[in-house]
Amino acid sequence: MVDNTGNNGSSNIGKRPLEGIRMLEYAIFHAGPGAGAIMGDLGADVIKIESSQGDPVRIWSQVGALNFAVSSGQSIMFDIANRNKRGISIDIKTNEGREIFHRLVKNTDVFLTNLRKSTKQKLGVDYETLSQVNPLLIHANVSGYGPEGPFADLGAFDPMGQARSGMMFATGTGEPTLMHFAALDQATAIAASHQILTALLVKERWGIGQEVHVSLYSTAMWILYANLMLASQLNIDGVLPWDRPTNSPLRNNFQCDDGGWIMGVHHPQDRYWEPLCKATNQEALINDPRFDTEEKRTENCPALVAIFDQVFLTKTRNEWMQLLPTHGLMFCPVQTPSEVLQDQQALENNYIVDFDHPSHGPMKIPGYPIHFSKTPAGTKSAAPEMGQHTDEILTEVGYTINDINQFRKQSVIQ
Repeated sequence: MVDNTGNNGSSNIGKRPLEGIRMLEYAIFHAGPGAGAIMGDLGADVIKIESSQGDPVRIWSQVGALNFAVSSGQSIMFDIANRNKRGISIDIKTNEGREIFHRLVKNTDVFLTNLRKSTKQKLGVDYETLSQVNPLLIHANVSGYGPEGPFADLGAFDPMGQARSGMMFATGTGEPTLMHFAALDQATAIAASHQILTALLVKERWGIGQEVHVSLYSTAMWILYANLMLASQLNIDGVLPWDRPTNSPLRNNFQCDDGGWIMGVHHPQDRYWEPLCKATNQEALINDPRFDTEEKRTENCPALVAIFDQVFLTKTRNEWMQLLPTHGLMFCPVQTPSEVLQDQQALENNYIVDFDHPSHGPMKIPGYPIHFSKTPAGTKSAAPEMGQHTDEILTEVGYTINDINQFRKQSVIQ
């Protein structure tokens, strides 16, 4: 934005990047609301509208054997998807509720929804309707399969986007394998925030409001860009499985003496072959006629990997991680999510941060993944209770306490 302070923007240092942007959300579960959470990380004022039934993700807490309810009984997924927001509960099916909703729309920059096309039209939250209320509105949509085509009005969840896009075959194992948990939902939320930020820039530069749309399906294909290009240009339908014996020791993972694993990737491989042999006291392999060229190492890969499997079992993971980088080799530990929460590298970069949740107490959460030198970003508040900020928000858009009390008597608001 243009700075009018006359001091090169110094008065804005310390503000969040999107302070002053208001966003209205009428969305459920994660792929849509997750985008609102990211916008809140960046400082936008995100208002989440819920019906009297609330977002179903509040009580969704079981997938197979995995239970992700916290002590209060509420799903941790609601917190994940709805941090940084203010909450309001309105019945937009009533005339009064629709009037409140339209007043909010007039005072917002972005409206975000992931309802089906027919449902948006039925509720009057589609772009055609809301652009009449606010012509400069950015109307951001998240769907299962995209705005057009025979599946345009069908609902979908993360695994369905993974399935239809080819992602479930990306492991190359032959049997469809799901990436858990909510990985595509989160990627779609990131893509949705990307589309919103771009539309906000267009609005600021050219004064244009518009509808934007991203889907689970499109995001999964974007992630699989290389895989789809391989299929298109080289007729490779899928990818090679991660089969350790057929992957060079210079691009492989190895188990260590303490049961931990390390992963190394080195390209071009000829440059790193000798340092690997020297670092592991396997100098005899450098000129071994079975392995002295990359072609021979590929041809005899199972035997070579078997040798290094035994070598890496002679030291602990930490010992190898101390040694290997001193030889210019690129290895890292293979960590569990619990280990990541304690990783010094993550902590010092604020990729993992401490957060004091008002209901759940102290916890570690992912920080914002991008560093801003002058405008910080990251989680500022926990997900709202049902209708927590209803009175506050309605007062901001001009309703009186008497108005609000009357709406509550009529069950227009909760």
